[in-house]
Amino acid sequence: MKGIADEPQYSVGLLEGGTGLCDVIDSHIDEQTLSEKNAFFVADLGVIMRQHVRWRTHMAQIRPYYAVRCNSSPAVIEVLAALGSGFTCSNRSELELVQSHGIPPEDIIYSGVCKQVSQIKYAAKNGIDLLVCDNEAELRKISRCHPNAKLLLQVSTEASNPGEEMSMTFGCSLKDCRHLLESAKELGVQVVGVRCHISSSCEDDQVYVHAVSDARCVFDMGEEIGFNMNILDIGGGFSGSETQLELINNTVMSVVDMYFPSSCGVSIIAEPGSFFVSSAFTLAVNIISKEVVARDRKDQEHDELSPNEEPEFQYYMNEGVYGSFSSKLSETLIAAPSVHKQNTSAEAPVFSSSLWGPSGDDLDQVVEHCLLSELNIGDWLVFKHAGAYNLSQSPFTSTDSPPPHVYYILSSRDWFEMQDTGVTHETTLKSFSLVPYFLNSCQTEAALSVPA
Repeated sequence: MKGIADEPQYSVGLLEGGTGLCDVIDSHIDEQTLSEKNAFFVADLGVIMRQHVRWRTHMAQIRPYYAVRCNSSPAVIEVLAALGSGFTCSNRSELELVQSHGIPPEDIIYSGVCKQVSQIKYAAKNGIDLLVCDNEAELRKISRCHPNAKLLLQVSTEASNPGEEMSMTFGCSLKDCRHLLESAKELGVQVVGVRCHISSSCEDDQVYVHAVSDARCVFDMGEEIGFNMNILDIGGGFSGSETQLELINNTVMSVVDMYFPSSCGVSIIAEPGSFFVSSAFTLAVNIISKEVVARDRKDQEHDELSPNEEPEFQYYMNEGVYGSFSSKLSETLIAAPSVHKQNTSAEAPVFSSSLWGPSGDDLDQVVEHCLLSELNIGDWLVFKHAGAYNLSQSPFTSTDSPPPHVYYILSSRDWFEMQDTGVTHETTLKSFSLVPYFLNSCQTEAALSVPA
């Protein structure tokens, strides 16, 4: 994440005395109201720890490999590393970031399907041997540049809803796997397992069942050809909901136990991303402009509203899809925000509203429709669940402002729980320092060192 990853240290506000997330947001909005009114994130690291506990509870047999592309904040990397997670990286910058936090190469998967030769050579030089591959051209590149690589063959899975655009097929088809395995054998490249690709929107348990069943077929092919297959990667697709975890635990694990019993020595891993970080981050943005149009005639030229016309408001924020809402470009639905401390009664009327970024571009629409009471320029909106795919600054942004700052927080209760589990050991959280959090005075100089 620009502006954060290069910092040698970061501070975490320790919340005490009943101080909560809302208090932190209030305090920073008060500060911004007196200055430039820049957007900002607040990240609760305790949420990441609790999500890890949920994962361990429901998915005890599956080791998580966090998908770094989802959110590359250094605090996220460091906390998950301390909790024992592996990491999945899609490019060299992510590999370098993870390695800078002392992650051993055997805990890293280089997942990019179309890799540059220079990046394959970088992985080889740094001992990152576990690579994903799904086609012969990629296989031949790897055999030339990284002969010691250990491949996970990415196999396509059935889409839960073939009509959805985001349910497109990734990976090698089952019928093409044998040829790819035979080519790997001829080239002398090891294939050690299978990686499945499942969409995060998938709610059909049969997709997971088919994916595991297909993986068993590929394992049989590989072992017949002479490979020692010992890793099953069920991929990503974890939304973070309790329902989905229970679905996978109850349905998928029974299939895994049938096809890959513990006696066979196969390690089961997965690649959660949004699961860990989405609910940990909250984004606060400021309204910088507004327009009012007639709801029934918003696409037509018209003069001022008549008394009988229903108004619709278009609000422009200081962050849009070319910045902190870049996930919208991949058709991710952005949930409607809440209004920060608006002084209106419960009976105040609400109006059809749309939310836009600052560029004025037709693509820069963040929320197409929501119901809000009338807002004014300078008001603040708060977006929850903003931690996934929203923190990178797009090169196409139309503003000169830096990416929103991230304020990390941690409750004293979560801090003590981290100590009890050994997460806060100085060798695992090297950059972690606590700053006592005082309302309206967040930039205190006093820092508490992490205890050994």
